[in-house]
Amino acid sequence: MPVLRRRRLWAGVAMAALALSFAGTGQASAADTNNAKNAGFESGLTNWTCTAGSGTTVSSPVHSGSSALKGTPAGQDNAQCTQSVAVKPNSTYTLSAWVQGGYSYLGVTGTGTTDVSTWTPDTSSWKQLSTTFTTGASTTSVSVYTHGWYGQAAYYADDISVYGPDGGGGGDPAPTVPAAPTGVSVSSTTSSSVSLAWSTVSGATGYNVYRNGTKITAVTGTSATVTGLAASTSYSFQVTATNSAGESGKSATVTGTTTATGGNGGGSLPKHAVTGYWQNFNNGATVQKLSAVSSQYDIIAVAFADATTTPGAVSFTLDSAGLGGYTVDQFKADIAAKHAAGKKVVISIGGQNGTISVSDSASAANFANSVYSLMQTYGFDGVDIDLENGINATYMTQALRSLSSKAGSSLVITMAPQTIDMQSTSNAYFQTALNIKDILTVVNMQYYNSGTMLGCDGKVYGQGTVDFLTALACIQLQGGLAPSQVGLGLPASTSAAGSGYVSPSIVNNALDCLTAGTNCGTFKPSKTYPDLRGAMTWSTNWDASAGSSWSNSVGAHVHALP
Repeated sequence: MPVLRRRRLWAGVAMAALALSFAGTGQASAADTNNAKNAGFESGLTNWTCTAGSGTTVSSPVHSGSSALKGTPAGQDNAQCTQSVAVKPNSTYTLSAWVQGGYSYLGVTGTGTTDVSTWTPDTSSWKQLSTTFTTGASTTSVSVYTHGWYGQAAYYADDISVYGPDGGGGGDPAPTVPAAPTGVSVSSTTSSSVSLAWSTVSGATGYNVYRNGTKITAVTGTSATVTGLAASTSYSFQVTATNSAGESGKSATVTGTTTATGGNGGGSLPKHAVTGYWQNFNNGATVQKLSAVSSQYDIIAVAFADATTTPGAVSFTLDSAGLGGYTVDQFKADIAAKHAAGKKVVISIGGQNGTISVSDSASAANFANSVYSLMQTYGFDGVDIDLENGINATYMTQALRSLSSKAGSSLVITMAPQTIDMQSTSNAYFQTALNIKDILTVVNMQYYNSGTMLGCDGKVYGQGTVDFLTALACIQLQGGLAPSQVGLGLPASTSAAGSGYVSPSIVNNALDCLTAGTNCGTFKPSKTYPDLRGAMTWSTNWDASAGSSWSNSVGAHVHALP
């Protein structure tokens, strides 16, 4: 969450690049091959040249084999790694690579015709980039490259391919059919879903999941959640591994049984709800006890839990000294009083300075166990995910489903991603929200401290306007979230965030536009969403500092929505 504590990763990221794709004209033949050398980085950086020492090889994560490229951009360097590849003139090639991590780009120059490139935003799981190019009449070599973006997170690349007629330079040997997956297990269940996990298979580029003998989905990672199942029903599952050489045999069968009743995304909440963050610290805003938080707030997110020395695990320590002697017993009693008033209180994980990492099955288990322990100790109703330094969709999904299996159907799960995190369903935050849609309460994206962003209509919008709120909310509404899982997150005052504050009337106009099609700006959604959940603010403390003008106006408006 902000607190004047965040800095924007990349203002105007939406305008930085355009993804290009070109249809090939030739057909693959039996002589076609991968012309790239050391395409899987199994021989270190042999045949590759990286700018400013920005590239290295790592043993994890890898897409296949035992190594992958890690490129680490700097402020003035995009970590470009390049290879000169021998090709035939007047020939069509498919350029592809598997990427993960920060912003990732793949391209080719020197084709003699049209140089092409493609890219993807940050992704927590392996994703394939692919495009095609045609060589000119005298072209015998091209320069293939991959890079990240200046000052952004490291990216990973693996299994790069320049597939087409043999250029004579000698490429890597063709892949073989991978082995069948092992270690297939059921990681969690709900009344309508079963989550599976398995071990990585060397040489695999993807996996197929079978239910009762029928293929139902294909994934690139080592986990999958099968949804749309009947309650209290047993299903058998198998997994196969795939690559360009073919599909493995099926794994051993595992059985998953759905629960009798499933989560309802937060239990008894009003149709339209207001979320507010309560500060467990003094940063100049009004210091509050929970009992002083306005009754306009239906969900109160306690900010924040702390990281521990155990990977993935969190703890919570009330800042009694900073809060004027507020005791733990008073805090617990105030949570109970909020419950009696029909409110929900959740523990928020992250903030700008939060460094909790859930990156494997062990840390996912630690996360779920520690959050559930805090729920039992203090009476929290659930958890808020506000991790602003990266999120792994696979293992955060695993963690939240494990927590759901412990806490039951009344669990509240909220999320507060930044605007850049929800620009595409391929982004890790968006993936996580969709992965847990059946147990998710609401996503309150932060429409502040942001650069210009794309709306669902492909146009660029700047923060501080009705259009910025409605056109960006539209991405989530069209991208798979239910309207009841979408909220508008805004600062409570000009002091609460570095930028992006709008008056309560602008927030109310945006709510009207999305729910009823009235009071819109230049952007008007193609349909209305009367079940929109509501709004969120940082923070109840800054709201109190401003005389509760935000909650009195926006809170009343949200609760008056039909």
